[in-house]
Amino acid sequence: MSSPGEYYNSLPPITKAYGTLCLLTTTLAQLGLVAPIHIALIPELVFKQFQVWRLITNLFFLGGFSINFGIRLLMIARYGVLLEKGPFERRTADFLWMMIFGSLTLLVLSVIPFFWTPFLGVSLVFMLLYLWSREFPNANISLYGLVNLKAFYLPWAMLALDVIFGSKIMPDLLGIIAGHLYYFLTVLHPLATGKNYLKTPKWVNKLVARFRIGAPVAAVRQAGGVGAVGSGTGGGAYSSARAPPESSNTAFRGRSYRLTD
Repeated sequence: MSSPGEYYNSLPPITKAYGTLCLLTTTLAQLGLVAPIHIALIPELVFKQFQVWRLITNLFFLGGFSINFGIRLLMIARYGVLLEKGPFERRTADFLWMMIFGSLTLLVLSVIPFFWTPFLGVSLVFMLLYLWSREFPNANISLYGLVNLKAFYLPWAMLALDVIFGSKIMPDLLGIIAGHLYYFLTVLHPLATGKNYLKTPKWVNKLVARFRIGAPVAAVRQAGGVGAVGSGTGGGAYSSARAPPESSNTAFRGRSYRLTD
């Protein structure tokens, strides 16, 4: 059994960085070193007083220490890791672009008063959950040890539980919308038309290569396998080199993922 340090070091780079920033931001807020109001997404302060840091800082706050905070952090460690080590394996630039696109989508949606929420961290985590559920829809899930269901329904089950326990529905719903938009643009639309309009920008590839984050682009293109053709050009969870959905779920058949508090 690996130690906590070994487990942390084994995490893929983007998921590890995002989870660490979420834990750090929430801890600072809990200790009173950072007031949540100073990092919240407040459009009036962003546009009129140019407090542009709010566009980024709100993405890393998951609420105060609570069971819900622990569950969100666990979701990052489980579903973010499974995505980055699975469909996005050796495609660090594509995974980073997915996170950036999701963040931008959430920020744009939050400009609409109906969708506005001060913190989008939970929404970004829910986007990861939604994309994982679409990537492996037939995986078996044990929800708190009470209900067994297919992964395809997990985001909606989690949303329903949040509503039952009194949490706001909008952050979860925003994450589902952002996740589905990314899935549509990188999977459904290319499958129907053969065109992908959401390619990973070159500057993201250069950024990953510059700081040596994850696998270099050149190594990815030579690796072959899942997503190799789409690396640096596709940016989606699927690519033209991807095996059919039936084979992609084979490794998950018979396995259960249990989300507990």
